[in-house]
Amino acid sequence: MSGTRENIVRLDGVEKHFGAVRALDGVDFHVDAGECIGLVGHNGAGKSTLMHTLAGTLEPGRGRVVIRGTVEEAYSVVRAKRLGIRCVFQELSLCPNLSVAENTRVNHPAIRGFGWRKRSAALIAAKLDEIFPDHGIDPSDIVSDLSIGKRQMVEVARAFTVTDDPLDLVILDEPTSSLDAHTAGQLLAFVRRFVASGKSCILISHLLGEILENADRIVVMRDGKVVATDAASSFDRERLVSTMGGADHREKPATQAEILARQAGPLRVRARPARQSDGVELTAHEGEIIGLAGLAGHGQTDLLLAVFDAARRRSQGVEVSAPVALVAGDRQTDGIFAQWSIGKNIGIRSLARLRNGLFISSRKEGEMAESWKKKIGIRTPDMNNNILSLSGGNQQKALFARALGSDAKIILMDDPMRGVDIGTKLEVYDLIREEAKGGRTFLWYTTETDELEHCDRVYVFRGGVIVASLNRGEVTEEKVIQSSFSEAS
Repeated sequence: MSGTRENIVRLDGVEKHFGAVRALDGVDFHVDAGECIGLVGHNGAGKSTLMHTLAGTLEPGRGRVVIRGTVEEAYSVVRAKRLGIRCVFQELSLCPNLSVAENTRVNHPAIRGFGWRKRSAALIAAKLDEIFPDHGIDPSDIVSDLSIGKRQMVEVARAFTVTDDPLDLVILDEPTSSLDAHTAGQLLAFVRRFVASGKSCILISHLLGEILENADRIVVMRDGKVVATDAASSFDRERLVSTMGGADHREKPATQAEILARQAGPLRVRARPARQSDGVELTAHEGEIIGLAGLAGHGQTDLLLAVFDAARRRSQGVEVSAPVALVAGDRQTDGIFAQWSIGKNIGIRSLARLRNGLFISSRKEGEMAESWKKKIGIRTPDMNNNILSLSGGNQQKALFARALGSDAKIILMDDPMRGVDIGTKLEVYDLIREEAKGGRTFLWYTTETDELEHCDRVYVFRGGVIVASLNRGEVTEEKVIQSSFSEAS
């Protein structure tokens, strides 16, 4: 099929090194007009580096970038935009102190002169309405005041707005990672309409179902190389996982007797959302894994933060009986210390144990970091490297190591798996179950319905209150979505 279509972009033998790390190793890659490419691979496989090269934010060390048959000698972000290529990166790039309309203007210098703010607001509002009906975002909203899900919606919508420059190819790097199932479905339906109109998309996602259902062709990367490319119809989940270099497995579900035994254990958390005066109450016992579900931005994160605060001081409506640690989902804003090493990022929650007299022991800090590097599989040659030297998935592993390496008996997880590859997820799922068997309690907000299968009990949120409590055997995507649109019951 690709042979009968025009290449929009083509990379020939592209290489990119970061010190001793070979991020891209002689990659050949192309995108044709009117197709959606699904790009998959574990964290660190080279996907994001490849996309940065296509977007013009990274210059390849060797190889050629060819746009519509023309070799680009001085390829850049500005040049890419003029040629109709846009990218939505996994780590969002909006200016937090500007409004939604002002952020849109940043991408469109053609919007200028008297009344530019009004025109910019109309442009982004129309695209948000088209992609995400009932989005609840006003163009005058300041970006830092928006939830991470709404920021992602703005970033995606902005990439599809058009003024003077053409739009032929949009690269979407984990575009649904902070979106609930309903909103993600709206975006993917729009992507299919966009491609059907003759335009093209590159869809990067660790949710393999999204790739299999929405891509025309799938490209698999491993260790900086393209190891497979074929029509999406020729892949299934098993072939994808094996080609990526991992084994997919499902944990045997806990028996009802095991779940009931955990519920009979000591109570760790009792909480009601601030807006809720009666009705369903969240409880979490020693060794339980409790899921928080529902449409994004409906109070799940607020409850986690209320539990976090209650561990330090008395809080109305929340009871906490053990130390707490938080694994943030928005790692760039709420998780990592960007100027610190990997080891220091891990040790910050355990300073009391790392002290040697009045000072922090570098030896103890290093031993803790190396221990968690092995236990959780952080891919780096040196734990003294800056945290930003890690891929997104490995940064998230460091945040898990920080929480699990601490004295906390209650672990709060705020949608922490966004943008994390399936191999890393499976490793972390195993670790969570192991820690829960050891007596740790987990409160886990997730926008991925599949992850709720690991929970003993699931609370569904709507409008800031708990509207349903589902036992493990009752949890299905249909039931969660149905509860998300219903009143409290």
